[in-house]
Amino acid sequence: MGQRRFLPLFLTQLLNALNDNLYKNAMVLFVVYQVYDSPETETLISGVATAVFVLPFVLFSATAGQLADMRDKTKIIRWIKFAEILIMSVGATGLLLAARGMQVESLAIPLMFVALFAMGVHSTFFGPIKYAILPQHLHKEEVLAGTGLVEAGTYLAILVGMMLGGALPIMWSIVGVILIALIGYATCRFVPPAPAQCAETKVDWNPIRASKSLITFSMGNPELRYSVLAISYFWTIAAILSVQFIPLAKNVLLADKQVAAVLLVAFSAGIAIGSVSINALLKGDISARYSARSVMALGVLLIGFYALCRVWNLEPAGELFTVGEFLVQPLALALIVNLLLIAVAGGMFVVPLYAFLTTRVDKSEASRSVAANNFISSIFMVVGAGVAGALGVLGIPLQEQLLVSLILCLFSAQLARKLHATEALRPPETF
Repeated sequence: MGQRRFLPLFLTQLLNALNDNLYKNAMVLFVVYQVYDSPETETLISGVATAVFVLPFVLFSATAGQLADMRDKTKIIRWIKFAEILIMSVGATGLLLAARGMQVESLAIPLMFVALFAMGVHSTFFGPIKYAILPQHLHKEEVLAGTGLVEAGTYLAILVGMMLGGALPIMWSIVGVILIALIGYATCRFVPPAPAQCAETKVDWNPIRASKSLITFSMGNPELRYSVLAISYFWTIAAILSVQFIPLAKNVLLADKQVAAVLLVAFSAGIAIGSVSINALLKGDISARYSARSVMALGVLLIGFYALCRVWNLEPAGELFTVGEFLVQPLALALIVNLLLIAVAGGMFVVPLYAFLTTRVDKSEASRSVAANNFISSIFMVVGAGVAGALGVLGIPLQEQLLVSLILCLFSAQLARKLHATEALRPPETF
């Protein structure tokens, strides 16, 4: 953390995640709490927002992976962070118009969604680099710790972004997203060079052909295949929960947007704790031996969260619970702790799998390995967000929608077991 080969990258990706989530949460919370007043519409809007952000990963991940492997990763980071300043200017304009009540549905919301899509494109090209650059700058025994720190930093930034998105007045959020973009660009200037590790120079800009090649590449390596599919199921669970979460907080727990932010903070803090804890358990060894147990624990805890939501029949004194009112309710602490533990289990599950992506292939293919994961995970997430949105439109209660994720936990656990079995067959000297 104190060295240039890691700290500037860590801060750059942290600021990237912070800005993504400050913007997205300020936007979604504003739309859900200020514009619409229908659980079905709110769930649909939340689902559309998730799908719009994730769609660029489906369209451009293959190209992003090739570009990162065939060009200097640090130069790409600088172009990406410069683009973020322009994107946030568009998003801030949409937020400003909405806050002033000017052309909210005809112009403000479309501008916000355009910026959200552009931030998805931005993250698509940054995503492969933040993991694939680690084997270039870190020693072999540092990669798992570096991956865990990047993941923990990402979720701490998500945590802060969610807090700020829920707590800040909308005008402060508008200033904040532009200011963070400027600081992020300044920080990325200190990331050391990371030249291409392969002799290839031609990027395939045809997204269909490039994506097909990427799938073939990722599915041909058993460890990569099981890692990618297990991560994809995990992020499908996350996508479904993220679509349901804010409407659930408002319409089931009867809580205001600050309470929704507190619950999201607990979730993000749990991911960060799990991301760091698994490195301590594995002692730097890149292994999936705890992954199946972690995701099964996640499923059990999810049942507990569902049960708490089902028995929540408390009524606020006003229209919605404030943070202070919510925290003194008898079930509030149990609900927050349960959500925190769900996230801890998730962090312990996913971090070693990300380390597999960059250490079980040649350094010249590391970005494509991460891009393959982003591509396939994004397809799963778009489908998951779509299913969650459709369940809301069909009128299925939000509490019952939580149970959709349980079957995905079983799939993830089975894939993690296969990965651990495959990993045991590989000679240690080839790691």
